[in-house]
Amino acid sequence: MTVPGPRVLGPRALGRALLARQHLLARTDRPPAEVVHHLVGLQAQAAPQPPYLGLLSRLDDFTPDGLSDLLDRRAAVRIALQRGTIHLVTAQDCLALRPLLQPVLDQALRTTYGRRLAGLDPAALAAEARTLVEREPRTFQQLGTLLAATRPDRDPAALAQAARCLLPLVQVPPRGLWGRSGPAAHTTAEAWLGRPLDPSPSPDGPGGSNGPDGSDGSDRLGGLVLRYLAAFGRASAADLRKWSGLGGLGPVLRRLAPQLLTFRDERDRVLYDLPGAPRPDPDVPAPVRLVAPFDNLLLSHADRSRVLPERYKDRVMTRNGLVLGTLLVDGLVAGTWRYAGPAEGVVVEPFVRLARADRVAAEAEAERVLAFAGAAGGPRGPVRIEAAGGA
Repeated sequence: MTVPGPRVLGPRALGRALLARQHLLARTDRPPAEVVHHLVGLQAQAAPQPPYLGLLSRLDDFTPDGLSDLLDRRAAVRIALQRGTIHLVTAQDCLALRPLLQPVLDQALRTTYGRRLAGLDPAALAAEARTLVEREPRTFQQLGTLLAATRPDRDPAALAQAARCLLPLVQVPPRGLWGRSGPAAHTTAEAWLGRPLDPSPSPDGPGGSNGPDGSDGSDRLGGLVLRYLAAFGRASAADLRKWSGLGGLGPVLRRLAPQLLTFRDERDRVLYDLPGAPRPDPDVPAPVRLVAPFDNLLLSHADRSRVLPERYKDRVMTRNGLVLGTLLVDGLVAGTWRYAGPAEGVVVEPFVRLARADRVAAEAEAERVLAFAGAAGGPRGPVRIEAAGGA
């Protein structure tokens, strides 16, 4: 299949395509649930701000109730998925994605807790944990203590984490609700949503043995790859692994290749893409945006240079595992920001001196965050743009 224009792509072309698919070149008026589905979820281990701020940067006329209502109605849930981290996803995606990503949780369990769980019967543990959390939602501390009562020689924390990996545990409200967040208490997705998980993928391995279109369930991993490309492509097998945590997706991509476009980046890596996906001109203007903490915009490619200059990586991704909110200028990370509550407001810390127009735009984005946070009433706090830090 041919495509007009150059097939060797620089970071700017890749970045503009990514921003367009993420609704960060232009905001959308699509309903929140549709956008959560399109993005294949929003990373959400830090409650409750990141998913709300992630949608705010992408949606017009978005208010906290637009997401809190989805959680209250059980139309969206918080569950461990990509990379083994908590994501906020639609109920439909919770049931479909959890079986696909089970190998990621299995690997995390072996790597982190394997020695402490040696000799344990995982089926018996999972059955007991399921009974406990379906009787009433439990925090991991509560669950670990109860599981250790019948296994006194085991570490309660390791037992709780084993249950997290073995079972599809969702965090129930008020956890994750804007302004009302509570402790992370868990039950199973099946009990919370009243529906079973979708069947597991083919035992033949990634991609199974059926057709690659992913549209009829015969190759659900293929469908996952297509969804990733729609939200994050153009991309390589390494990018898919970084985003999902799953290995072995290279064969799936190669099987899908006849229906995809292929490109190369400046390092001669093969990139795949959907024929009809947005690919803006590299010189199209990119507006200033405040991107949420832990946003998958920065976490879903092996090479993040399309949006995150390498020299800034350690200033955005800290040693203790935090991913700070970022200021985008001309499509690239140019600083960090945070919403510090009604008293301190929004603080923006540029890495470089901002042009006047960009500073004004950053202030407008910060005011938008304050208006969102103050939608329920109360003080809004100030906006503060700090002096530029060293590159």
